[in-house]
Amino acid sequence: MSKNKKNISLSDLGGLVYSTDPDFSPQTELPEVETPAPEKQNLKITLNKRLKGGKIATVISGFQGSQDNLEKLAKHLKNKCACGGSAKEGEIIIQGSFLEKVKAELSALGYKYKVSGV
Repeated sequence: MSKNKKNISLSDLGGLVYSTDPDFSPQTELPEVETPAPEKQNLKITLNKRLKGGKIATVISGFQGSQDNLEKLAKHLKNKCACGGSAKEGEIIIQGSFLEKVKAELSALGYKYKVSGV
């Protein structure tokens, strides 16, 4: 196998393999998702012990908006808590029990939240 061959999967092509339509042009950009204002978001904060192999994690769920804005909020919270975590599918997972710090930061940013299962 040559070194110049690139590994391209069907998902890189957007699922399109072949089209007989001469006027077809593949859609390259997805429509941008609008993120509601922080005061219009209803977030749910829980402490979960099942996600990280028995270790406690603070989970913020219910975020509505773009993945980019979710990752920005997650980065801000991880910096304030001085810990690691992840952001995907409308959920932010902060490694450790940081309920009070997360509540304080979300309040300072103007988010509405509810604490559940604590």
